[in-house]
Amino acid sequence: MATTSSRLLQLLSLLGARPTWSGQDLADRFGVSTRTLRRDVESLRELGYPIQSIMGPDGGYRLGAGSTLPPLLLDREQAIAIAVALQTAPASVSGIDDAAARALISIKQVMPAHLRAEVDAMHLTPIRNLWEFSAPPIPSITLKAVGNAVRNAHELRLDYLSTDGHRPQSNEPGFTPPLQVEPHHLVIWAGRWYLVAYARADDAWGIYRVDRIHAYAPTGIPFQRRELPEPNVARYVMTSYDRGDTPAQWQCLGTALMELPADVVARWAPGGSVIEYVTPTQARITLGAWSWAGIAGLLATFDADITIIEPDELKDACSALARRYQQAVE
Repeated sequence: MATTSSRLLQLLSLLGARPTWSGQDLADRFGVSTRTLRRDVESLRELGYPIQSIMGPDGGYRLGAGSTLPPLLLDREQAIAIAVALQTAPASVSGIDDAAARALISIKQVMPAHLRAEVDAMHLTPIRNLWEFSAPPIPSITLKAVGNAVRNAHELRLDYLSTDGHRPQSNEPGFTPPLQVEPHHLVIWAGRWYLVAYARADDAWGIYRVDRIHAYAPTGIPFQRRELPEPNVARYVMTSYDRGDTPAQWQCLGTALMELPADVVARWAPGGSVIEYVTPTQARITLGAWSWAGIAGLLATFDADITIIEPDELKDACSALARRYQQAVE
């Protein structure tokens, strides 16, 4: 029979592995009476674990959510996964870098020596890839307001900032009254956060960049969730060209008319690009890179005809690239 302390750890692990357990099943696993099991459950509750009792003929237990965070029981794989995730989390939300570092220190402090050594061996130094088109970081208060509205199914009142991040006041050009939307989903893609919401005033679905949202105080107004126009929310965001994207800040920025539908271009365009619908078979793409040749190379990856290339520097880069390829095949 296991000692009381080791039995408590095993009991906690079992409760976390399955939604519910019958009291008799748990007692049989440990070779103890149901009375001893009840004492073990009470001991875990005193330590802060929110274990709920299930009423019924057999009775049972489940691990619920509490008001405070008790000590966590993590296996080796979970601990290493969390340590790696904390070191590689993208900086798309402002103000969380210090919290992530403190969380990593807290986890390592309670790890056994052999496990801490494994995590230390994975000390990571992430380096920004020059192909990444970084988005402005989102204030944590904005993400919390939007996330709460999605979770609680409450209408969200917001101002949508201009593409340069400005919030026009009522006496300024470009001012629009606040929007009130039904927020359905938060999606993160290529380091950018998107809100999928339904605007009743326009009777239309919309995709809003969260870094362009200024959220007001919670409305507390509930709404009935609707069916999305596309069952797969990820596909809906990826194939929608009008999702509030803004050009990334690069030293070179070019535009081209592409002989592809806008939804196809939107799905495969790099982050930081802007896609405009022109005709059912044409789309205009605006994208940036560290050189004009870089933009020309990105355009070539679509394997489609392109016209109306701007500016002249991008035209010259496309011509130079074509000459190099022609020389290579000759």
